[in-house]
Amino acid sequence: MRTGFSFSRFLAVLVKEFIQMRRDRVTFAMMVALPIVQLLLFGYAINTDPRHLPTLVDIRDSGPLTRALIAGLNNSTYFDIRGAVSGEKQADAAFAAGRATFIIVVPGNFERDVVRGEKPSVLLAADASDPTATGGAVGALNGIIEAALTDSLPGALKHLAPQAPPYDIVVHKHFNPAGVTAFNIVPGLLAIIISMTMIMITAVAIVRETERGTMETLISTPVRPAEVMLGKILPYVLVGYVQTLVFLVIALVLFAVPFEGSGWAFLAGLNLFIVVNLALGFLFSTVARNQMQAMQMSFFFILPSVLLSGFMFPFAGMPGWAQAVGSVIPATHFVRIVRKVMLKGAGMVDIVPDMTALGLIMVVITVVAMLRYRQTLD
Repeated sequence: MRTGFSFSRFLAVLVKEFIQMRRDRVTFAMMVALPIVQLLLFGYAINTDPRHLPTLVDIRDSGPLTRALIAGLNNSTYFDIRGAVSGEKQADAAFAAGRATFIIVVPGNFERDVVRGEKPSVLLAADASDPTATGGAVGALNGIIEAALTDSLPGALKHLAPQAPPYDIVVHKHFNPAGVTAFNIVPGLLAIIISMTMIMITAVAIVRETERGTMETLISTPVRPAEVMLGKILPYVLVGYVQTLVFLVIALVLFAVPFEGSGWAFLAGLNLFIVVNLALGFLFSTVARNQMQAMQMSFFFILPSVLLSGFMFPFAGMPGWAQAVGSVIPATHFVRIVRKVMLKGAGMVDIVPDMTALGLIMVVITVVAMLRYRQTLD
């Protein structure tokens, strides 16, 4: 017969839970690490007003005012002048390859036209495929140029220091001129969807065999680790294709997201990204002891994939350490590939750097996964 509340029974249950928590070290580590990682990422890595954005210049007048203008832009911390282009063709190539967020064109006879009061136009071409990244810099541009040129109009030219600026600023937004949020979010979302499902499905499927005891049967056969790995992950490549097909239909039909680039480049990036995520799921399965741990590890990996890949927040606005971490996350490179191909009209040549990075990540993950699997066999 039960009596009232017993402190001793309560204490026994409490001790039992602590013992179980200590035995399940992976779950305990996730509970402690996840809030810390969230705090650090949101506190230090996320920045919605990015600075030092890669900028190229097309200078067609090399006078003192032009030099003052370029120096003012460079000192503003919004624009990081990294080189020059000549003409529209080189500018388009730089945008497609992701080498520039902005291209500033200073017209010929800029200084002469300013002195004459003819208001020459300074062109700012912006990669608007990520409106959040470019919005702050575009908004600050007028004030930056005004401050730079006012200091360069001394003496007899002081009267030109503007009430109304003696120039015009023309902003051309490329790839997403209307600033439609869906054009930026929807292509990147494919990377997050594939990461989440491929990693989780693979990790849980393999751990489930261990829990059911069927893995012992598999181990008793002469199948080698690489053969097990390939046999386990390749069926899910088909799942990835189905997900991508559904995603593309919805993106193109419902959200009217453009697809301007090479289908072969998209397919090459997709195949490599799917394989990398399946290999990562296989690696998690060699660490997790049960399906719950496999799911926890998958969710833990998704967090930096969402926050540090450039999918949700501007990659260029993150501090150096966060960009270094983001560069080893597969989703970072696939987000770039998808946006380049769908929005910027990129081809195979333009995605080579990100394909190379994905290939290196795949090799490292595969080697570690097979080494872990051998240890599991032992």
